[in-house]
Amino acid sequence: MMGVALGLCFCLLAALIDPSDIASLIAHDAEPVSTAIILISFFALTFGAGAALTGMVLTGMEKR
Repeated sequence: MMGVALGLCFCLLAALIDPSDIASLIAHDAEPVSTAIILISFFALTFGAGAALTGMVLTGMEKR
């Protein structure tokens, strides 16, 4: 869950930091809502998978 939350925060910050690039690309798309949802989902799932793999590695190191 922590990785998903970090992914969402990162995506929102990326959209707010340079609104002239990312936000304009989303706004000029044919379906801006679905594009924004795909962008947010991608970052959330990427960070979630990274956090899950890191948790597995740390758990495996503790067992040894």
